[in-house]
Amino acid sequence: MSASASAGNNEAVQGLGESIRMEAKASGDGRVYQAGRDQFIFNLPPLPAVLPAAPIRQIVEGDVPRRPRAFQERAGLLARLHERVDGHGAAVIDAITGTPGVGKSLLAASYAWSCQRAGWPVIAWITAESEDQIVTGLAALARRLEVAVPEEDAFASAVRARDWLAAADHPVLLVFDNATAVEQVRRWCPGTGAARVLITTRNRAFHTLYEEIGVGVFTPEQAVAFLHQRTRLTGPGAEEVADELGCLPLAVGQAGAYIDRRRMDYPAYVRLLRGYPLDRYLPSQAHDEYPHGTAAAILLSVDHVEQAMPAAREMLDLLAVLSEAGVPRMVLYGTINPDPAATEGVDRLLVDLADTSLISFSEDGATVLMHRLTSRVLRERARHHAGGSGAEAGSHLAKVLERAVNLLHRFNGQIPDGAATWAARAAVDMLVEQTSALYTVMCSWGDPSEELLSLRAWCGTYLENLSDPGRAIPLHEQTLADRERLLGGDHLHTLASRDNLANVCRAAGDVTRAVSLHERNLGAFQRVLGGDHPRTLGCRNNLAYAYQGARDLVRAIQLFEQNLADRQRVLRADHPDILTSRNNLALAYADAGDLDQAIPLYERALADQERVLGGDHPDTLTSRNNLALAYADAGDLDQAITLFEQALPIYQRTLGEDHPDALNCQNNLALTYYAAGYLDQVIPLLERTLADRERVLGDEHPDTLQSRGNLASAYRDMEKDFGRAIPLLERTLADRERVLGDEHPHTSSSRVSLATAYRAVGDVGRAIPLMEQALAAESRMLDEDHPALLTTRNNLAYMYLEVGDPAQAIPLYEQVMAGFERTLGVNHPQTLTCRNNLADAYQTAGDPTRAIPLFDQARTGRKRVLGGDHPFTLNSCNNLANAYRAAGDVGQAIALYEETLAVCERVLGADHPLTKIVADNVLAAREQANPD
Repeated sequence: MSASASAGNNEAVQGLGESIRMEAKASGDGRVYQAGRDQFIFNLPPLPAVLPAAPIRQIVEGDVPRRPRAFQERAGLLARLHERVDGHGAAVIDAITGTPGVGKSLLAASYAWSCQRAGWPVIAWITAESEDQIVTGLAALARRLEVAVPEEDAFASAVRARDWLAAADHPVLLVFDNATAVEQVRRWCPGTGAARVLITTRNRAFHTLYEEIGVGVFTPEQAVAFLHQRTRLTGPGAEEVADELGCLPLAVGQAGAYIDRRRMDYPAYVRLLRGYPLDRYLPSQAHDEYPHGTAAAILLSVDHVEQAMPAAREMLDLLAVLSEAGVPRMVLYGTINPDPAATEGVDRLLVDLADTSLISFSEDGATVLMHRLTSRVLRERARHHAGGSGAEAGSHLAKVLERAVNLLHRFNGQIPDGAATWAARAAVDMLVEQTSALYTVMCSWGDPSEELLSLRAWCGTYLENLSDPGRAIPLHEQTLADRERLLGGDHLHTLASRDNLANVCRAAGDVTRAVSLHERNLGAFQRVLGGDHPRTLGCRNNLAYAYQGARDLVRAIQLFEQNLADRQRVLRADHPDILTSRNNLALAYADAGDLDQAIPLYERALADQERVLGGDHPDTLTSRNNLALAYADAGDLDQAITLFEQALPIYQRTLGEDHPDALNCQNNLALTYYAAGYLDQVIPLLERTLADRERVLGDEHPDTLQSRGNLASAYRDMEKDFGRAIPLLERTLADRERVLGDEHPHTSSSRVSLATAYRAVGDVGRAIPLMEQALAAESRMLDEDHPALLTTRNNLAYMYLEVGDPAQAIPLYEQVMAGFERTLGVNHPQTLTCRNNLADAYQTAGDPTRAIPLFDQARTGRKRVLGGDHPFTLNSCNNLANAYRAAGDVGQAIALYEETLAVCERVLGADHPLTKIVADNVLAAREQANPD
């Protein structure tokens, strides 16, 4: 008598891939989310396995000041800096300190110029007044070094840049300019490697950690030499000018430029300086705070420039209230795609202003720099307003701030929203920097305007688009607090800010806070606008989406159903919000396992979008993707393949073959081929997708890692080519452990995949500990009913049962089934799989009285949900027949085997693996019934 063959009585929940959601913006207040499903596997990006070799080209990152026309080298200070480069393996860090205007930044810049001439491969200039500026600057360096990964936040990229610098074995220069807080800079300084770090600061606390290079005013001889060089005059009086200005380099520079432009001698300049009516321009308490003669020297130059150049005052006022770290020319142009013909006037004005030494340029000419002392004097002048007093003075400053806000709004109008924001990441950083600076200036003299708060809200939204919640959440929090204080809790702008904060909290995984914020907002919208207002319906949609993220599917579905009904009643039939509601309700049904409700909704949504938006519209393609995945979940793989095959050429035609969305569709099609058993097409398509992503996105892009994992799983499951699969899986796990840490969900996912491969080659000694490690980490990280935790618990139980340990498997399976019943319902496909697995554990433990009812429930449930012809249903029929046979009821087993075999032959064909297994079981059962 032969033993029964198994179709896999015990089923692992985790398959080749798992679906994720994609968000698309729809109409309505703030952001109304249309949910979508994109790829089967989602991973976070790893750090490169090895550090890149020394760059072939020189990288100069940041706004290194350009060398001025006249320059005193300060040779003694430079010599001290050069002496400190010892090359003993520890980073050399010096703090360049001194009062404003003494030339700290210019000394650091002169060292950078010498490093550039010497061919140092990396020179980075980081503005360091705030930690956000440090993070943004280092993230930009990471992108230049090609160690940053798209779709990661700025903090993660900054860490990569710091680690790259700490491991560099070739000389690199890192400058933190105008640092204010010791701890903020210390945590970003590389502690090892060949990096040379300079910190310019007025904060003497830096001396407690780093070697001090003190910078003072010019010596009288240096000041005179500078004036002779700048003015080309060697007559008498230079010493008197230097003394009048206290030999302060900034003031001496202004004097030299003024004397040169006016073609006057030194005594004439001294008379003008002493007679300048400073009280007319600055309040007395303000000009007393500046170094001797500085304010007068600056304003003397400003007066002359504004008389000679009518457009100069507006430009100087703008620069004074924008970022002291520098203002990119693109911001001043008000566009991210400047037309040289249209910007010629601005460029000519900037060049003329630079000739006066009131401004300068970065080394590459892309950023306009104004010394912080000059900015402060000009801000005080705008506030004091020459010739005005009281409200008139305040109104002039208000006009300056208003012009700056309007300029940034014009620039903001050029930045695309949604997924396209990735292409404008540099522009987003510019807008965030300038808006933050303007906010600081405005708050120092009063309340921020609503127009400025609107800009800050946009900055938070763009950072959310860039998957940078670490910077987006504080921005949204402060904007919400400002609007609550200035406008009240129920103002529509306040409600929009609360909605923005809730959405980014949900995206960051803080669904509890997101739900609380959305619930509060929904009550306010209903109170202020009424239950049928489109913005109220938009808020309800977002609350439902947050419930879905929290796995509260019952409430999510109720709200989505209510929203769809209300929108159909209130809006025109083809309104985009109705299409969004239908899509979102369908996905919620699919998440709950109710495919009978989900698929018709998806079908209608797709038909409506094809009719209203056209077949090539991104929302239409998203709906086609969603419907294809729903068909695949329901076992209708031919329909799923048809939709993917329709979508792929449209993606390739409209977006290009290398566009990430086209590659996502290609990936999904390959995995659906796998599920349908079209095995000869799967691996070539997965290999092609991996090669395309490596070429287009790079080896370390998260989509590339997904493709690598999918291909490894295909090698493992289809070709049993563990020689290729296991090294790929090991590489992915090692990358994630290094970059994300041991307790990141995606590290755990890699651990599970590798454990599954080890199990497949019989190496349970390595498989079970890996799976146990994954379960322990997820138990600490995730909620008890989180799907990933339930899946890992199921798969560990699967391994325990495989090695003959049902005592350990049964409690895990019982927890899994209870969890899926609570979160997904008793008829969800995953719940039915768990019921099948628990039944098999009872049967292995010799308890058929508990096994048979569970097998029967699994079969009945799958027949009702998936249909009688679905492979999972047929597998359950085989499993139940095996249980009958094991319990001695061979007659009932044979009847069920024969019924199942007939369906397998009709639906799957005689050569399908399941058909062969059931056929072998029929023969074995007949032999058992008739042993003779």
